[in-house]
This record gives sequence, structure tokens and C-alpha cells, in this order.
Amino acid sequence: MQSLNSSLPVTLQTFILVGIPGLEAEHIRISIPFCLMYAIIFLGNGTILHVIWVDQTLHQPMYLFLAMLASAELGVTTCTLPTVLGIFLFGINKISFEACLLQMFFMHSFTMMESGVLLAMSVDRFIAIYNPLRYMAILTLPRIACTGVAIELKTLGLMLPLPLLLRHLPFCGHNTLSHSYCLHSDLIKLPCGNTRPSSILGLFIVIFTFGVDSMLIVVSYGLILRTVLGIASREGQWKALNTCVSHICAVLAYYVPVISLSVLHRFMHPMPPLLQVMMANAYLLFPPVVNPIVYSIKTKEIRRAIVQTLKRVRG
Repeated sequence: MQSLNSSLPVTLQTFILVGIPGLEAEHIRISIPFCLMYAIIFLGNGTILHVIWVDQTLHQPMYLFLAMLASAELGVTTCTLPTVLGIFLFGINKISFEACLLQMFFMHSFTMMESGVLLAMSVDRFIAIYNPLRYMAILTLPRIACTGVAIELKTLGLMLPLPLLLRHLPFCGHNTLSHSYCLHSDLIKLPCGNTRPSSILGLFIVIFTFGVDSMLIVVSYGLILRTVLGIASREGQWKALNTCVSHICAVLAYYVPVISLSVLHRFMHPMPPLLQVMMANAYLLFPPVVNPIVYSIKTKEIRRAIVQTLKRVRG
């Protein structure tokens, strides 16, 4: 590979990942909270998946969508764990070009799946409140399965071109990224060729997935609120809204970091390194840490299933 100062196109073999700029000497200590958060993510989401799998009473639309959400969050975490802990624990900050593209593809794919599942969950909550008597008849297992497949196919169709476009762009030697994992918005800054098609496609994906999904979630909650206001009793209104609290927390935990990071990457130049790292880690770790905790606390059926599982383990 040629010098980083070269202006000639080169074929990159590796990218350089970064931890927390200015705190390289403290990476071992910083790795402790990261390891703790990763442990919470795998334990929390793994527990959610386990209790939904083994408890037949949880084989209902709401919990099946929750299982999809937990699976997507585990996917995002699994994609980024090797490089994040590699940097903080072992000082390994290099990743091959192909591995970086692969990590970018899977991480963004699982993130897009999260967005699609959150939208499906908002529709689930609307149907449950608007027409509770036909809830199970409308959201049958085949329809839930088709929804999951549709989310995956949409994700693959949108994401497949991105690594292919990047793979064939010329680079001019600069290979240092801004995060401890590979993001498209970060990679697109490195080539010296025409990045316009890849940049336009990336922006289209952000708008078509995160933008449209978030807008439809807002519409769903507008319909939910209108339906709730039509319920005669205050107790009935509160009970209906209370079933949405966990999902609202999941939506906020997901969309606030992801939209903030995307906006900052595109419109804030130069972006302060510490802010960039903090936002990237919030985007990566906050939703999968928070969601299992919120659903375990706020959802009576999940809490009961977890307690029963713990009793069986102790027995």
C-alpha cells in the first residue's frame, strides 16, 4: 500500500479504526464499561429470546415482534463487538478492506431491520387498541412471518449495492476511519473518485427507511391517540396507552441516536472527535442495552416468564 500522503489511486488492503481520540492510554480502563454493556446486551436480549421461545403463552404478535427486535439488536452487537473490543482490549486497530465492507453491510442491514420491526410493532399496537377482538385473527402467524421476510428482503435489496459501489471506487491512500467500526457515512469520505452515486444511494436509504419508518410510526401513534380518546373511561384510556410505553421507549432509544449521528455526519464539518465517538457508541449500544430492561420491567408477561425461568434454573 502506498503512503497515506499519496495522491495516486491505490488498492487499499486495510483501514485504521480509532478508539477514543486522546485517551489511547486509558483504553484498558475504558474497555470495562464496554464489556459490561456487551454482557448486558447479550444476557438481556438472549433472555428475551429464550423466554419467548420456550413459553407458549408468549407466542403472540407483540412478543414475536419483540423477538425480531431482540434478534436484530444482537445482530448489530455481534457485528461490531470484535473491532470495538479489539481496539480497547488488545490495541488491534486494523481491519481488512473486505472485512470492513462486510461489517458495514451487516451492521447497517441489522440496523435497518430494527427500524422495520419498530414500525411493525407500532402497527401491532394500533390493531390491538383499535380492534382488540380481531387482533389475533388479523395478525396471524403467517402474516407475522411474511412481515419479517418482507423486512429482510427490503433491507437486502437496498443494502447490497452499497458495498459493491464502494468496492470499485479508487482510493488515494487515506485509510483512517473515525470510529471503532465501519460506517458507510465514514467510508464514503475516503475515495478520491466519484462518490456521488454511493452518497445519493446512502441518503436515499436513510430517507426511505429511517425517514419513512419514523414518519409512519408517528402516523400510527396519531391513530392510536385518536382511538384512545374515543374510549369512554379514563381507566380504559390509561390501560390502552400503558401497553404502548415500552414500544415508545424503544422507538426513542433507537431513532434519537441514529438520526442524530446521521445528521451530524452529513452537516457538521468538522465534527469534534469526542462528540463523534460518543454519538457513534450511543448509536451502537444504547438501544440494545435499554430495550430488554424496559420490556422486562414494563411487560408483566415477560417479567413473569423470566421469573419462572430463573426458578427452573435454581431448581
